[in-house]
Amino acid sequence: MNRTLTVDDLVFAGIALGSGLLAAFALRMLLRWLGRHADRTRWTGDDVIVHALRAVVPWAAVVGGVAGAAAVLPLTRTVQHNTNQVLTVLLIFVATVSAARVITGLVRTVTQSRSGVAGSATIFVNITRILVLAIGFLVVLQTLGISIAPLLTALGVGGLAVALALQDTLANLFAGIHILASKTVQPGDYIRLSSNEEGYVEDINWRQTTIRNLSNNLVVIPNGQLAKTNMTNFMRPEEQLTVLVQVGVAYDSDLDHVERVTNEVIAETMTEVEGAVADHDPIIRFHTFGDSRIGFTVILGVGEFSDQYRIKHEFIKRLHKRYRAEGIRIPAPARTVALQQGAAVIPQQRTGEIEPGGITAARFD
Repeated sequence: MNRTLTVDDLVFAGIALGSGLLAAFALRMLLRWLGRHADRTRWTGDDVIVHALRAVVPWAAVVGGVAGAAAVLPLTRTVQHNTNQVLTVLLIFVATVSAARVITGLVRTVTQSRSGVAGSATIFVNITRILVLAIGFLVVLQTLGISIAPLLTALGVGGLAVALALQDTLANLFAGIHILASKTVQPGDYIRLSSNEEGYVEDINWRQTTIRNLSNNLVVIPNGQLAKTNMTNFMRPEEQLTVLVQVGVAYDSDLDHVERVTNEVIAETMTEVEGAVADHDPIIRFHTFGDSRIGFTVILGVGEFSDQYRIKHEFIKRLHKRYRAEGIRIPAPARTVALQQGAAVIPQQRTGEIEPGGITAARFD
């Protein structure tokens, strides 16, 4: 100490420290009030900024109070210098963490608000966070009087060795960036790979892509492998798609009547079933004279890939019920049955048909 510690020094130091704590409490209340108002706005960026400021502003006030208390105390020059450095490093650390939260939060907000951009892909968020924290670390070193020029030179020289050692990791990283930049796959898309893996893309991070299939299991695929494989994206260029349902009726059916009834069932299904495209025009195409039936295809419009199972389920149930009510027969496949009488084998044709009442009738010719 340069002089003896007095009661006045302690009083002034206590006032400075108390002022810092009081300011931190008042600022925290102010930021909480701003946070409630930010929740009412449509833009989510202000929520991110206020949330980050809640961490840095009160701590800055506390650090200011401690710095003021240290300034009024009769400390030696060395202790004063060390105290100021510790407080400065603490403030830089808090500011860096808060800046990382703000910037990564804004990046996530921007990507979520724009169609065709990776809304939940963590690769961009992680890269941004690492860059901000690295800059803050360099600022801390410079504040402590440590020259960062040799460090940058060493990183440049050692970067080549690191790149050679992490070839697969870097390949997956740049493959993930390429996938997101090309907009061929985005989180939320339903994809099917040539290796038969399929499901919703949950996330694309710096190393791998996570897919959740319809059985709610996760499939992890390296980004490099995903970039090289053949893939079908059922969400691009739009989510709505068409599904085909194969139907067959007996040869003695009135095809105009069949088409009219089927169109009515399609319109009913498209209107009442969740996930169906309400304005979808009914499409029926007769295409085959089969062994026991006339085959045709019904084309249904669905909102997205997973809706097709529910819509096909409801459509088949309603169509079967309506055909029974209208007397339209759906024939069963024809089979040849051989009956043996003594030493002779008599081949006979057996045709099974589904009658309107739902009973299968067998006929031998």
